[in-house]
Amino acid sequence: MPERGLGRSLVEAYVYLDLVAHDGEPGASRRATLTREPDGIVVSLGALEILVPYEAEIGAREEGAIFGSGLSELIDPGQWILIAATYTSRALEGALFYAADPSGGHSYENVEADWSFAVGAVEEALKFFPPGAAELPPDTFWTESGRSVAESEPDRLTRRKLESDLALYRRSLDDFRRLHAEPE
Repeated sequence: MPERGLGRSLVEAYVYLDLVAHDGEPGASRRATLTREPDGIVVSLGALEILVPYEAEIGAREEGAIFGSGLSELIDPGQWILIAATYTSRALEGALFYAADPSGGHSYENVEADWSFAVGAVEEALKFFPPGAAELPPDTFWTESGRSVAESEPDRLTRRKLESDLALYRRSLDDFRRLHAEPE
């Protein structure tokens, strides 16, 4: 039986699968299966299994924490930055296409979700900073991809840069909502 990871929300579990399953194959998590067990929901894809305790999923939903409460045990801060970059790229592209043709293939909801996920991913990376620290300790990165980002682009992982990115992504989300709000 494979070793189980511990997820803080179903969204985190699916993002993790997309990050690590099948060499980062986009959309790999769509093939995941869900199994309800007494202590939570198990998200499985091949040999990967992630247990998301019911209490963690309920807590994340109540708090509005997309990826869950507390620190991730699945995804390190370098990976969160890669995730944020992916969602930012998707949001920018989607917003451009949506602005050109709102009836086209890029929906308001998808663009809004991409900006929200980019914001959430940066918030996740910021959770790893010790109080008052300007930089992350090297032992914070436990994955190869996280360490690679930390080594090759250390300026992307400073508190100042991440707080700047977070402000930009929040403004971009707010601007998108303001400019393209769908009538209710």
